This record gives sequence, structure tokens and C-alpha cells, in this order.
Amino acid sequence: MNSRPVLLLRGLLFWAGFAPSVVFYATLAIIMLPLPYIWRYRVVGTWAAFVLGWLRLTCGIRHEVEGREHIPEGPAIVMSKHQSTWETIALQRIFPPQVWVLKKELLYIPFFGWALMALEGIAIDRGAGRRAVVELVKQGRQRLETGRWVVIFPEGTRTRPCQKPRYKIGGAVLAAKTGAPVVPVAHNAAEHWPKRPVIKYPGTIRVSIGPPIETAGRKPEEILADVEAWIEGEMPRLLEHPCPQEGESVQAQ
Repeated sequence: MNSRPVLLLRGLLFWAGFAPSVVFYATLAIIMLPLPYIWRYRVVGTWAAFVLGWLRLTCGIRHEVEGREHIPEGPAIVMSKHQSTWETIALQRIFPPQVWVLKKELLYIPFFGWALMALEGIAIDRGAGRRAVVELVKQGRQRLETGRWVVIFPEGTRTRPCQKPRYKIGGAVLAAKTGAPVVPVAHNAAEHWPKRPVIKYPGTIRVSIGPPIETAGRKPEEILADVEAWIEGEMPRLLEHPCPQEGESVQAQ
């Protein structure tokens, strides 16, 4: 049942439902712009529930979450492993109302970018260097003060399992400047929803939420080191396919 032609067919069926859903909900988000943010978020947030359900039905991909007891009461900064599109959807169902730090270029994508604007994402020009970090802190502080969580992918781009890119400092600077706790998140989404292919692999995505990392009075470098150590230390336990030993090649799925 899981031959390559079958997996391809299931993947195409998923996209046949996913693409129209983006157009529908993005249009809905634009129509709802005059309404308060929380109304927009709750209505458009049902899109994430639809996508996860459709993914389970068409591709046989489920997920399980460990560590929900670590989610604090007040607004916090989520710093998550970034392996696929899956976590950008699923985190909406796991954590309270949130905004995402994203590349400014994403706002120019028809429909999808419009929805990001309607949900008040923090759009950053990654080529702006220090000015990008200043803008992240300014907008991130404002979102946290209004009770919204901020989701950041510190790797900056999607990575394959076993890759360990350098973590970027921006989210840790925001944490240090605001004193908001950081909630680290590890998962193995890329083993089931890879970075590019249409094909997706049935099974269970495992998500692990770590204890909040205190940030008040600490340097950004210390905070980032704690985040990276926890996430990367958790990854081997979550991966279904162990990482190769040094000297062996990392094979894409």
C-alpha cells in the first residue's frame, strides 16, 4: 500500500485539497480585516485543523505531543526546530494565539502572503543585518505586550534531519530584551513531510515541548546556547531513522 506510485497519488490528493483551502482562508482573512485580531485568528485558525485532518486522511500522517505541561500561562516565545511546512501549521493548534517571525518575501505570495499580513506576522528583511534584529525586537515586544505568543524558527530555514545549521541570535535578543520565557520545541516532521517533494510518508510525527527557559537578566548568547542544546539534544530521541555516524553520508528520504 505504500509503494511510490501510491505515495505520489496520496500526496497529489493532499495538495488538491490544500491549495484551494489556502485561497479560501486567505480571502476570508482579508474580508475580516476590519474585525479584531482575535476574531480573525480564531476563524482563520480553523484552517490548521482542516489541514491536519486532511493530511491524516490522505497521507496517513498523525502527530503526538509530549510536554504540554511545560506550556506557561502567559505569553512566551516559542523557538522551534524547522524541518518542513508541517510545523508552521501544527504549532497553531498546539500553542495559544500567536504570530510568526517570517521572511518579508513571503508577504508577496498571492493569497498566502495576504493571510500572513492579516494575521499580523512579524516580517523581517533578513538581508538588513542589525536593523532586522532591531525591528524584530520592536514588533515582537508589541505582540507580547498584547498577549500574543511569538513563534521563531532560529535555524532561519528548513533543514533535513541530522543537519545542524547555526542558530540565529534574533529570537534570543528578543527574549533578553523582554524577559519573556522561551519554550523550545523539537520534532521529526521532515521524516514524514520532507522539505520539497510531493510525496509524504505515513506515520506519526513526534513533537516534544521542553521546559521554559528563563531569560530575565541573561545575555542573548546564553539563552540561544540553552535553546540549541535542548533542541539538538532531544532530536536523536525523536528521529525514527538514526543519524549516520561521522564519515557516513546523510541520505535524503
